[in-house]
Amino acid sequence: MGYMKAVLVHQFKQAYGRGRIEGVIWKVPEPVPPSRHGYKYRLVYLVDGERIVGYDNERGKGDHRHRGGRETPYRFVDVPTLLKDFIRDVEQIK
Repeated sequence: MGYMKAVLVHQFKQAYGRGRIEGVIWKVPEPVPPSRHGYKYRLVYLVDGERIVGYDNERGKGDHRHRGGRETPYRFVDVPTLLKDFIRDVEQIK
């Protein structure tokens, strides 16, 4: 059985509100611990270079979000829900 590489699922970068949103989502061959799903992602809303909202699943931290200077756990369901939740948080702040 050969090694499966990560596959880019979604990538974006665009002006949004007072700043810009950026994101990348990869399908990975194995979960990024302690996450249990097969995705690696990083989504961010930046204003003047400062992260206002962010979602990611950094190795060792698992799924979490950054909002209002606080980091809280995030329950990953699927990619469409992740994108919807991220945009909802950005809309509430922008």
